[in-house]
Amino acid sequence: MSSSSVPLAALAGIDPAPLFVLSLVPYLAFLWWASRVRAFPRLALLGFQLTLLFVAVTIVAAVVAQLKFGRQLADVDPLHGGAEAFLTLSNALVMLGFAWGRSQPSR
Repeated sequence: MSSSSVPLAALAGIDPAPLFVLSLVPYLAFLWWASRVRAFPRLALLGFQLTLLFVAVTIVAAVVAQLKFGRQLADVDPLHGGAEAFLTLSNALVMLGFAWGRSQPSR
């Protein structure tokens, strides 16, 4: 093993779960800020809020995939597709919110 790959090997042993939890803090701060900005498109804000629902659905689907099928979520297509549908919905609302917000006069 080369000396340049040693740091990467050390990173591979780190459990990423705490980082995912910590990433909620700035995201929740962003949602709080966006909800107070009058010019922020409401539909886009709803889309960003639905991203949290996507995260929750993905966690539940991953647990079901592991317990019922003994597989990772990515290996159980119906559960994976169902979870990803929530991401698609939230992304569509964000995009439509900003697209429609641009076409409206500023407040």
